[in-house]
Amino acid sequence: MNSSTSKQATYQRICEQLQELLGRESDLVANAANTSALLNRAIPDINWVGFYLNRGGELVLGPFQGNPACARIPFGKGVCGTAAISHETVIVPDVQAFPGHIACDTASRSEIVVPLVNWGRLLGVLDVDSASLNRFDEDDQEGLETVASVFMASLATEDLPDLREAAARAEN
Repeated sequence: MNSSTSKQATYQRICEQLQELLGRESDLVANAANTSALLNRAIPDINWVGFYLNRGGELVLGPFQGNPACARIPFGKGVCGTAAISHETVIVPDVQAFPGHIACDTASRSEIVVPLVNWGRLLGVLDVDSASLNRFDEDDQEGLETVASVFMASLATEDLPDLREAAARAEN
């Protein structure tokens, strides 16, 4: 079995375990806490995993596993802020080469950030760091984007944007 197949199998197991773990719980904080704990135990060679939540146009630290982290990150700053603005996953093979990198944990050498977007609205980001260079690849991107989908599907509707007005305007 090659490493790609192994990673895909790992993320498949993680998603199955996450669906079971989250079950009928729909609270944002509870599900973010359990998601970060599961990822911390299941993904090899990472040193930080957690959520930053969109609060008033900036990212505010949410549930995480790892060393203490930056409490607030402006949109457009660092890897998390870049993913928040672009609404696209950002993989950084060497954080020291990333312009404007915010070093919350000096041990981190590579990073992947997955935006949590629902109907075009940013809820936050899922951030995963590693002490190894070049730790994350397209298999991690696909796996973590699937994890993010499972997480987003678990949330209570009050945690997601109400788009009824926008939908009504679009129909007219």
